[in-house]
Amino acid sequence: MNSILQIVFKNLCGTMHHVWIGIKDEVPSVFGKLHIKLVKVVDEMTFAVGEIISYLEMCAAEGTQLQRGMNFRLKSGRTVVLMSRRSNALYTDAISSDGKVITYEGHDATSGEADIPKMVDQPSNTFKGTLTQNGLFYEAAMETKSSRRPPELVQVYEKLFPGTWVFNGAFHLMNAYQEHDGNRNVFKFVLQLSEKTSGDKEISPDPERPTDRVIPSDVKREVWKRDGGKCVLCGKTDNLHFDHDLPYSLGGTSILVENIQLLCAFHNLSKSNRIQ
Repeated sequence: MNSILQIVFKNLCGTMHHVWIGIKDEVPSVFGKLHIKLVKVVDEMTFAVGEIISYLEMCAAEGTQLQRGMNFRLKSGRTVVLMSRRSNALYTDAISSDGKVITYEGHDATSGEADIPKMVDQPSNTFKGTLTQNGLFYEAAMETKSSRRPPELVQVYEKLFPGTWVFNGAFHLMNAYQEHDGNRNVFKFVLQLSEKTSGDKEISPDPERPTDRVIPSDVKREVWKRDGGKCVLCGKTDNLHFDHDLPYSLGGTSILVENIQLLCAFHNLSKSNRIQ
C-alpha cells in the first residue's frame, strides 16, 4: 500500500465524520448567475484546530490535490483556502491581534493571462467570462453581506514549512472588497472564526482546544523550532498539536511562545481530560 493510500485509509478511520447531501442551486449575482453544486461525501474527517499535518494528509482529507490557494466548493462540497505568513509568501495575509479574523488576499492572474501577474489587477473573471476563484469568493461574500445567503464556511490551512501545515480552523466568509496596494487592485476577503466545523457540527467546548483564537504564525514557527518538531512529553513526531500550557479559557494567552507547546494527540487529550 503506497503512502497516499495509507493516509486515505487512516483518515477514513478517523473519529470525525459527516455527510454532505448533493444539491444544485442558482443564486443571482452581479457577475451573472452562480451555479453551486454539492456532492455527497461519506465519512470525511476534519482536523482538530491547531493540528499539525503533512501536505499529503491535507490533500487526502479534502479529497483532491490542493495546488492553489483558493478553492471554492471542492468536489467534497467544502471551501478551502491555503495561507502563508512566511517571509517569502507571495501574498499578504493577515491575522487580527485577537486571532478571530483573517484577512486573506485574492489570487493573481495566471502567467498565461499576464506577462507579469504582479503588475495587473487581480481578476474576477477569466478571458472566457467565467468567474475566477476571486469572483466566486467575492460573490459569496456579497450574497452574505446583503443577507441573501448564510456565510460560506471555509477551512483554513496555514503553511509552516515546506510539506508541513497546520489547521487553523473553520471560518465564515463575511466580507470582501478591493484595495489598491500601490501598484494594482487586489481582493481582500474577511474570514471570521466560526463556532462550527465544516461538517456543520459545533466544535466541542474543550478548554484545551480553544476555538476563539488563532495562534499567531510567528509564535507557531518559534514553538516548532524550540520543541524540535516533537511532543515535549514523549518525543513523538506524528499527530502533533499546538497546545496552550495554560488554557485560554483559564486566562492563558495565544501570543506568547512561553504558553504554547507541542503535544502529541495522546498527551493533548490526556491533559484535556485532567482539566475537565
